[in-house]
Amino acid sequence: MSLLIVVGAILAAVFAEWVAPYPPEETDFEALLASPSREHLLGTDDLGRDTLSRIIWGARASIQAGFFATVLAMAVAVPIGLIAGYYRGWLDTVIARVTDVLLAFPFLILAVGLAAILGPSLLNATLALGIAAIPPLIRIARGETLALREEDYVRAAVANGANDAVIIGRHILPNMTSTLLVQATLTIPAAIIGEAVLSFLGLGVQPPTPSWGVMLNAAQPYLNEAPSLAVYPGLAIVIVALAFNLLGDGLRDVLDPKTER
Repeated sequence: MSLLIVVGAILAAVFAEWVAPYPPEETDFEALLASPSREHLLGTDDLGRDTLSRIIWGARASIQAGFFATVLAMAVAVPIGLIAGYYRGWLDTVIARVTDVLLAFPFLILAVGLAAILGPSLLNATLALGIAAIPPLIRIARGETLALREEDYVRAAVANGANDAVIIGRHILPNMTSTLLVQATLTIPAAIIGEAVLSFLGLGVQPPTPSWGVMLNAAQPYLNEAPSLAVYPGLAIVIVALAFNLLGDGLRDVLDPKTER
């Protein structure tokens, strides 16, 4: 079920032009704050824009931020973790201590600070989220490398004269891919929530471009009059983030040979 939700959200984001019943900025001034109807299945906002269409278009910004932030974090964290765990020594100590310092800052606090420095935009929000996700991924990659480095097949490769690049590229990295894949599916929902928070605070997607965080921010003045304006994008964030987390748990059960079935 979680896989279907994730795939559906991705397809809706990619094909928003064809899936959404209306353009995200199209207004209907005769239906301001309208209740759900045949013309507007989830109603409209204060400017008469179709809520369902804006949620579908908002999925594009959220999933884009979640995916690219995770790719950025992985691209930086995995090589650093591999180097630290494989070579150890003073380099490992320095990387481990710097990572511990960065982990002292909560993910969202670090992302908000970076986004405030970089400036408000979806690109800068994605960069901030990706950078903020690097420290925990370094720790995971380093821990996996330390464990795999002691495996018999790695020692055999060393005894056969394999160089460091071959050992890391052929024996260590492929055997930690499943762990990294699971962690990626858990990092994406954190980045999706982070994008919504940054956009809600005005540090991410800027109006009138639709985003779930932007929609939550715009719904604040109408919580008593039209609470559904906040409920629908909030539900979208919860459902998609939960689906990614459940997918990650499922992948862990499937890919981890130590998991009892």
